[in-house]
Amino acid sequence: MIRFASLGSGSAGNALLVEHGATCLMLDCGFGLRETVTRLQRLGRQSADLAGILVTHEHGDHVGGVFRLARKFGLPIWMTHGTWGACRDDGDGIDLRIIDSHRSFTVGDLEILPFPVPHDAREPVQYVFSGAGRRLGVLTDIGETTPHVCEVLSGCAGLVLEFNHDAEMLERSTYPISLKRRISGRYGHLENSAAAALLNLIDCSNLQHLVAAHLSERNNLPELVVRLISETLACPPEQVGVATPEDGFDWRSLV
Repeated sequence: MIRFASLGSGSAGNALLVEHGATCLMLDCGFGLRETVTRLQRLGRQSADLAGILVTHEHGDHVGGVFRLARKFGLPIWMTHGTWGACRDDGDGIDLRIIDSHRSFTVGDLEILPFPVPHDAREPVQYVFSGAGRRLGVLTDIGETTPHVCEVLSGCAGLVLEFNHDAEMLERSTYPISLKRRISGRYGHLENSAAAALLNLIDCSNLQHLVAAHLSERNNLPELVVRLISETLACPPEQVGVATPEDGFDWRSLV
């Protein structure tokens, strides 16, 4: 059984826990050391429970707390060569493990498949986790979907999917034009309707849990996202999860 939970999701910081059997991994860590420990405790976990940290890309809200946490508790870190090259860290005292963005690998009881995504980072990836015949897909920080992304995510039992912004809200916002273009561009973040369109492109027949993540606090609303997903998947709104910046979301299980 794969279980997963979020410490928080948004521009202020992101971190996800995925566990199967005796293995618990953290995906990204954009929080300070003390805040990370506090949020782990909220989910009933501590640093000693972690087998290591996976990294998607070098932006601060995803990697800002990774190296301090790894050094403090002796945790290995997995990331692409491009991500490592873009990180501002000397690597001293770090158990760094460079991954191939197209090749799966195993950590304890979890099989992990990284896959490349279009985003304004050096060599960004997202991940699919497998165990006990179940697959959990994670897709945030992507500007537009690709055929490969759809292929990788089809058939997942769990999906954490970016619904970053509403196009009209972003257009009306006070953001500078350059920032609006970055967010809405091919290497930015996934807009609500684009994320919903992705759900129509992949096989959702095995889907048990869908959690919307990385919502913009200024250019999106959880109720918009829940309604859109409910309409797209023809499911009751209460079956749709939304990760929040403050609390992320509690443990969910793929059975």
